[in-house]
Amino acid sequence: MISKIDHIGIAVNSIDEQLSYYRDILGLEVEKIESVPSQSVKVCFIKAGDTHIELLEPTSDDSTIKKFLEKNGPGVHHIAYATDDIVKVVSDMKGKDLKLLNETPKQGAGGKLICFVHPKSTFGVLTEICQD
Repeated sequence: MISKIDHIGIAVNSIDEQLSYYRDILGLEVEKIESVPSQSVKVCFIKAGDTHIELLEPTSDDSTIKKFLEKNGPGVHHIAYATDDIVKVVSDMKGKDLKLLNETPKQGAGGKLICFVHPKSTFGVLTEICQD
């Protein structure tokens, strides 16, 4: 089912302002930066061992990341877990009465299929399930 932590999503006001910390101070490799118009975010993937840090910068005022930043400030937004069968994992979670933010996997950053589980169902941690 779940094979590993795929990435940790961090909401930021500006990817450019954060890059020097991850690249120059921590010595991590920036793999790519891309826009995800469907989610109104710009995303930066930073390799950290076999997982990634995903910096999320809002690109519009109606972005969920923009709303998160206004309410909470910059910081950890979600933890994403990898699977090779997202449909089964999502179905199992739904069968266990977890509140899903999207019941059908959708296209996310990096071309992955993604589904989010509401933090009220996961002890306060927004959880993403993703599949390459």
